[in-house]
Amino acid sequence: MQNRDRVRLLGASVALGVAALPRLAQAVAPLKVGFIYLGPMGDAGWSYAHDQARKALQAHYGDRIITQFVENVPEGPDAVRVLRDLCQQGDGLIYATSFGFTEPVLRVAREYPKVKFEHATGYKTAANVGTYDARTYEGAYMAGIIAGGMTKSSVLGVVGSVPIPAVLRNINAFTLGAQSVNPKVTTRVVWVNKWFDPPQETEAATSLVNQGADVLFQNTDSPAVLQTAEKLGKYAFGWGSDMAKFGPKAHLASAIIDWTPIYRFETGKVLDNTWKPAPIWWGVKHGAIDLVSMAVAVPERIRSRVAQVKAALKDGSFSVWSGPILGQNGATVLAAGARADDQFLHGIDFYVKGVQGQVPGK
Repeated sequence: MQNRDRVRLLGASVALGVAALPRLAQAVAPLKVGFIYLGPMGDAGWSYAHDQARKALQAHYGDRIITQFVENVPEGPDAVRVLRDLCQQGDGLIYATSFGFTEPVLRVAREYPKVKFEHATGYKTAANVGTYDARTYEGAYMAGIIAGGMTKSSVLGVVGSVPIPAVLRNINAFTLGAQSVNPKVTTRVVWVNKWFDPPQETEAATSLVNQGADVLFQNTDSPAVLQTAEKLGKYAFGWGSDMAKFGPKAHLASAIIDWTPIYRFETGKVLDNTWKPAPIWWGVKHGAIDLVSMAVAVPERIRSRVAQVKAALKDGSFSVWSGPILGQNGATVLAAGARADDQFLHGIDFYVKGVQGQVPGK
């Protein structure tokens, strides 16, 4: 081969290599991942738990991803603005972490079809919108076992956030768990119709104590219920994250959510180009739900029962929603021997027997 031919070939190879450089750089560019939080990140509760998982996600994937978050994002037009801004910043994957972000996510997803969206606790999907959730009712059931073993009045109180199926599931599961060790238990509910409002949560918790409740549970995001129980000499639980430090004497345990397994899974799918908008709903079995920091005051028989249930949830041999389960009016909502499927759980709009009052809007 003539030297000039070798030079031509070498030059062509170099040219091809140079042309490939932009594609190579693009292939290894980090995935930008955005998170929007309804409330303040703070040091406890729902948004805090999501942000702890964001940090774990960043640590797990290292320089393959870049994460960022925006806190205190109201549901509605402000959420649309924030989501658009994240898209314009180049985020390729966005996690919207509250139920009320449903319509804003769907709207912005239509505008940015190349961006992938994951919506927490949602039920609407699209070509570039998936949903994810944690089986929080499993943590509520285990907390209920403790509540049933610790109550003296057999009256429990729940501070409810927003009356959607997810919250009704938790109230019912808490009650069923308590009744599994104390059939006399009844549950009273005060709704605040917000996810995060410490003054209203405090007022609701106080009202429940005045109605005879000596153990309090919540589906709200701040530690106000636990702090109120501490002040009034009652028991309560942490929710979403470990809240033991906010009421050391009142705290019985915390029903926590670890979003890390879900975030690792979904982000990994985007990174390897296999992501699809398939719903995901994980619990104890996948390490997304746990009950932690149990108080020393909890009797051994109750501790043992919680441990048994946790192990059975993990291996799938136990379901919180196994019949017979009766509705508030005594009618059967789940027959003996039946196990509720996810369609049933997503449609829960009732109280189980023992929960007092009326479901809002019914």
